[in-house]
Amino acid sequence: MLKFSTFIRDMGKIRGALIWSFLLFAVGIGAGWVSTGPLEELLLGQIEGLRQISQQLEQGGNVQWNFFLLIFFNNAIKSVLVIYAGIFFGILPIIFLLINGMVLGFVVHTTMNYGASFFDIVVKGLLPHGIIEIPVIIIACAFGLRFGGLVVRSLAQMGGDKRAMIGSRWKEFMNMTLTASFWVVILLLVAAVIESTLTYALVRG
Repeated sequence: MLKFSTFIRDMGKIRGALIWSFLLFAVGIGAGWVSTGPLEELLLGQIEGLRQISQQLEQGGNVQWNFFLLIFFNNAIKSVLVIYAGIFFGILPIIFLLINGMVLGFVVHTTMNYGASFFDIVVKGLLPHGIIEIPVIIIACAFGLRFGGLVVRSLAQMGGDKRAMIGSRWKEFMNMTLTASFWVVILLLVAAVIESTLTYALVRG
């Protein structure tokens, strides 16, 4: 059940949710890129919180190890939670996609405005780990969206003759979420290793 091939196959079964997840993330990036007013202030607050955490980690010993632990556990816990938070009609995965997209778009745009090059920001600072991390987070949200869709369909099909079919769908999907959670954690572990080593060295090189 936990085979990588099963994970790939299951993603094919939620193709529609995957497309919506990528679209929502892209909308978030666009909104973050052009953000002004209260939205800009909200994003600045998010970034300031991350900056303070980063400074605290820099002051401790074994900085890269500390960054690895923070990055991995933060991403892994949130990504697994967002899969199962989809039970609330898929609302939380939508919010998660939009906020993460907005933060990314805002950070890239703001940093470029301060004179950093697109190459330094994206190729050196984002691409090495982001090529794994970002798609995996989007995939986790897609499973969350599919969870919400399953809840809605189940509520709409509560007739007695359809209970067996609904139960079968839930059993299949819950098995899918277990496989997805396992591989999401594994892939985010790989991304965290890259971010705390290669990306860390490139950005500070």
